Amino acid sequence: MLQNDKLMIGKVCLVTGGTSGIGYVTARELAKQGATVIITARNEEKGKRSVEKLRAESGNGGIHALMADFGSQSQVRDLAEAFKKQFDRLDVLVNNAGAIYLRRTISQDGIEMTFAANHLAPFLLTNLLLDKLIESAPARIVNVASNAHEGRQINFDDLEGKRNYSFMNAYGQSKLANILFTYELDRRLPGNEVTVNAVHPGYVGTNMGANNGWLVRLFLPINRLFAIDVEEGAETVTYVASSPEVEGVSGKYYYQKRAISSSPLSNDVRSAQKLWAVSAEMTGLQD
Repeated sequence: MLQNDKLMIGKVCLVTGGTSGIGYVTARELAKQGATVIITARNEEKGKRSVEKLRAESGNGGIHALMADFGSQSQVRDLAEAFKKQFDRLDVLVNNAGAIYLRRTISQDGIEMTFAANHLAPFLLTNLLLDKLIESAPARIVNVASNAHEGRQINFDDLEGKRNYSFMNAYGQSKLANILFTYELDRRLPGNEVTVNAVHPGYVGTNMGANNGWLVRLFLPINRLFAIDVEEGAETVTYVASSPEVEGVSGKYYYQKRAISSSPLSNDVRSAQKLWAVSAEMTGLQD
């Protein structure tokens, strides 16, 4: 992890999905560097426990939790409003929360859950908090993506897998959407001193997928034998969120603390523009 202990004093950071895995470690490391850190949680009790643990591990009392289920757009909107009421600035937004669904599942808004939680929720939250980020500039947005985007495409004719659902296709498409969103937002933010980058944390042994039943939970410990741990997985996320080396750098895709090339399809400007328009319509935002 980064060695400059007080790099983030005076900074306010929002880390979605911060109760476990990469989000938890990222929140802890930013707090160690002196930041005020807000994590999101779906369960209030788990949120409280995570805050207590983060405070103890980081030695930083400035850690808080806000509630939101990213399968509900109304809760994402409530999250943005709650944040604005409680905090007067936002220096770093880490869009980390994500999920994978083996079976096609529908969100509270009637949208396929993988696309809803992994793409539409961070798209909506980022847009709702963009004014606060601009006011706080220089500020950073970090979107946690994945190399699962490679070889995938955005199926605009069947975004929600109504005709043919595959959990790997759905997940890969959502991660491709994260990168397309990153690049398109970067094109829309010239001169605002707000940077936006995507990160592939590596193949990390988290609890992602545990929502799919006992058989998957049984498999998770075996899966972790072939994965890197969350400490290593969070390193690049923390680096892009806080390192002076990334100051002013935007529109990049990072892996192992280096900017690398994402897939050719992720660099298709027309697809990014179309995805933005579709996402704005699905979330009720004005494009």
